[in-house]
Amino acid sequence: MHQRLSLLRQGIIANSWLYMPSIKPLLFSQLNFLNPRANGLAVFRVFMFTSTQHRRVPDPDDPSTLMKEDGVSVCSQMWIESFRKPDKTVTNLTAYLRRFELWVLAYQKVCADEMGAYMPRSAVQRSAMEDLLALRNAVLDNRFKWGARLEFFIKSPKDKTEYESLSKRKIKAILTTTQPTAFQDRIVQEVLFMILEPVYEARFSQKSFAFRPGRNAHTVLRVIRRSFAGYLWYIKGDLSTILDGMKVGMLISALMRDVRDKKVIDLIKAALVTPVITTPPGDGEKKKKTKRKYQKKRVLAEDEPKPDPYWLDTFFGFAPEEAEKVPSWGHCGILSPLLANICIDELDRWMEGKIKEYYCPSKSDVIWNGPDGEAEQGNTSWPEFVPTSGPDKTRKIDFVRYGGHILIGVRGPRADAATLRKQLIEFCDQKYLLKLDNESLPIEHITKGIMFLDHVLCRRVVYPTLRYTATGGKIISEKGVGTLLSVTASLKQCIKQFRKLQFLKGDRDPDPQPCFRMFHATQAHTNTQMNKLLSTMVEWYRYADNRKKVVNFCSYIIRGSLAKLYAAKYKLRSRAKVYKIGARNLCRPLKEKKGQSPEYHNLLRMGLVESIDGLMFTRMSLVPETDYSPFPSGWRPDHEKALLEYIRLDDSNTLEEHRSCLREQGLISPQDYISMLVWNYKRNAIVADQLSTTVGANNIGSGKKLLLGSNHENNNEMARFEEDSEEKCHVAQA
Repeated sequence: MHQRLSLLRQGIIANSWLYMPSIKPLLFSQLNFLNPRANGLAVFRVFMFTSTQHRRVPDPDDPSTLMKEDGVSVCSQMWIESFRKPDKTVTNLTAYLRRFELWVLAYQKVCADEMGAYMPRSAVQRSAMEDLLALRNAVLDNRFKWGARLEFFIKSPKDKTEYESLSKRKIKAILTTTQPTAFQDRIVQEVLFMILEPVYEARFSQKSFAFRPGRNAHTVLRVIRRSFAGYLWYIKGDLSTILDGMKVGMLISALMRDVRDKKVIDLIKAALVTPVITTPPGDGEKKKKTKRKYQKKRVLAEDEPKPDPYWLDTFFGFAPEEAEKVPSWGHCGILSPLLANICIDELDRWMEGKIKEYYCPSKSDVIWNGPDGEAEQGNTSWPEFVPTSGPDKTRKIDFVRYGGHILIGVRGPRADAATLRKQLIEFCDQKYLLKLDNESLPIEHITKGIMFLDHVLCRRVVYPTLRYTATGGKIISEKGVGTLLSVTASLKQCIKQFRKLQFLKGDRDPDPQPCFRMFHATQAHTNTQMNKLLSTMVEWYRYADNRKKVVNFCSYIIRGSLAKLYAAKYKLRSRAKVYKIGARNLCRPLKEKKGQSPEYHNLLRMGLVESIDGLMFTRMSLVPETDYSPFPSGWRPDHEKALLEYIRLDDSNTLEEHRSCLREQGLISPQDYISMLVWNYKRNAIVADQLSTTVGANNIGSGKKLLLGSNHENNNEMARFEEDSEEKCHVAQA
């Protein structure tokens, strides 16, 4: 057997000499024909050498060679740099525009929106990478044009249209009618958004909450409940006309306050200036009205995303007025909300200056009597409670903005609110050329109720029992009086939204209407859709004081609508008959098989029918309570907290402060403790090696003594440290 293997090895080597003459002397030097095991090892080394000699050289034209690191890590570095120096003027954004990693990440994001599924980087084909590289080079060389209709550097993976073979009629229709945003435009918008968002998020005011990550309408409601208690006069303003569009010069000047990169500014300016081709308004009326025919359900393609489900489409109809308008400027796309915030940020900064200017503390007031005003706000364990004060009370204002809508609270006389309104009108006229009047900025008292984000802000007088310790240690209990800011959901606005969605009719006595859009769906599917809608409603009214009442009303409307739908569908004549058969929550089947078939529960056990979920929140006791979790005064989103904490820990001064503090208190950090243990172990191991070579067999006992006593001082220090830590633990437990 060994002879056969040796012959096989010699044959392989002889054949390999024909192709590898340079390896012959190397192989002869390693072969030993008397030792077959050594020969096998030599052959293995030779083949390893040949594999390295014929390794594939990377293709310089391959776009994947430009991927030096992951796109997410590049974005993270941009966020860290922006938050580390938020006031620094940015001039090097073109360097990030050249990073091919950001373009690949933008391609993945746009493909996820287009296809409905995330595309990993390994699944991106080389042809798509080459087209993406061509798009990047066109943007850098000023060859890219916004709003292209026929010539593209890159197309969507699901776009199979051959534009070269289109007829003149189709080409004319593409050039003259409204078309969806081009795939390549969306990629460029995504890249610009990833570059600009961290720059401005580090600069934006903490008083704005719309179109920003980590902030939403719930954040506004919690801030209002936390900070607006005690304010008597409110100014509610609608500046949403700014979201419809601004002059290009004003927008570019707002951008250039913080960004001085010509390439990026020119790209955004071109997106704003390039006209958007839309269908003329009269073209849609020229079509003849044809008789409606029965349409079969359309089967979606494999790569086509599913449309929004009915419950989500319905919930979008509940969007409050303040969140209903989303800006869309030119070819900016997803950049438009960010650009709108950049423009209105000047108003936020102006209002922050007015807050500091207007603040006038009074020592006779029980709250906000310090020089800062934010350090101590009444009772820290109950910040929403504001005790009553005399006429000489602290004057203070606060401000929040959600999109184009602002809310200003004034603690003081109405004359101060009128003066502030006049100054605000002058500022908007000078900065935004926006003509406002007193009707567009009404001043309302808290007793009338202030509507904001479909919630009503009103004052509620409470009489809590105040306990405090007097001189001598005596505990005194007194009946106090103060106000709480009540944030309640507007039932009137809820009825209005349901009427707009054709779920009911009437105002004083609302009557549910059948939801005929779900007529052809099964009972199980219909109940599931409505349960999802109710779940979102419960979450939307999470911070409303009357959460139970308004959610129970929504459940009554939806349950009545479904009962009328089922009565019409199964010919049961009335809602009472539907409730009798299907129960209060409509969980029982309304149409059972006739004849000798088993009961529904037996069919359900056998898996022959679909289980039906009953409607949720049919009773008020099933609705969860209002969320009154405390909201900190200096709140920030989680991602900003993580960024600021990382920057603080990455600073060398912070590490030095920690070390000096540990030295002053005589403590030792866990890292230093572990380092000391490892160092002692290594030093003792070195001594042991020396002893094993120098000390003889008769002196092993003395060597062990030397090893144990080589670090006697450090061991004493560690013993003292452990005793101190044990004593501290005992004291803490006691």
